[in-house]
Amino acid sequence: MAVLLALLASALWGTSDFLGGTATRRLPVGSVVGFSQLFALLALVPLAAVLGAFSQDRAYVVPGVLAGLAGMTALAAFYRALATGTMGVVAPIAALGVVVPVAVGVVSGERPSGLQVAGIVLAVAGVVLASGPELSGRGRGGLPPLLLAVGSALGFGAVFVLIAEGSEDGGLDAVVMVLLTMRLTSVAVLTVLLLAVLRRRGPETGVRRVDLRVLLAIGMFDVGANAAFAIAAQSDLISVTSVLASLYPVVTVMLARRFHAERLAAVQLVGVSGALVGVVLLAGG
Repeated sequence: MAVLLALLASALWGTSDFLGGTATRRLPVGSVVGFSQLFALLALVPLAAVLGAFSQDRAYVVPGVLAGLAGMTALAAFYRALATGTMGVVAPIAALGVVVPVAVGVVSGERPSGLQVAGIVLAVAGVVLASGPELSGRGRGGLPPLLLAVGSALGFGAVFVLIAEGSEDGGLDAVVMVLLTMRLTSVAVLTVLLLAVLRRRGPETGVRRVDLRVLLAIGMFDVGANAAFAIAAQSDLISVTSVLASLYPVVTVMLARRFHAERLAAVQLVGVSGALVGVVLLAGG
């Protein structure tokens, strides 16, 4: 069951990323992030109530708020990178956020395993190969999407660390409350920003009624992925589930190839494959 839930999380995250990047190609990134985060928040509130998670110790609040700020910024950068760059290159780069928890562990005195060291080397080499055409100006979007993808990776990595800190020894209830606090923070900040924009430009978010279904799907897939992985992570197979859940860029790449007809050069395919294998080694190490 844990393995299936981890694969489900990977599929949902990959689909959510694809939909978010696609939606940002025609809608303002702030509207995509804001509405999808709002829908995710509305889904998390009843889940927390059913689990009785509101009675949790408040140790999750500060990490949750910080994770919300980092995650909101990273998500906006990621969606913009997906919208302006090649999804098959951007998604694996952003997935390298798993390097951040490893780096934090090293600073704290931990020593990365041989697999993790190999994963870092392979991932960096893969990113260099995958980014070659983009850096030379032959790829879609050029350098800016790559920089946004790197920034989003750092932000997502920080979120991993903060979620782990906020839910330490608290079980599934603590995880849900960290995620709820994250969404509440991001929605609050984005609402303030949106009101400021509306006050200056008038009541126009760029979002039509037909777009709400896609934004709802993005939020629901994200919440579903988080919930599936949180449950899977409670098992004794965390080394396996973390690896399987880290495969979500594969889903994004496949969807981009199917629906956007993205084609990668041979060197990019090698690079993307290397980056994905590196992510798997990092997660499993």
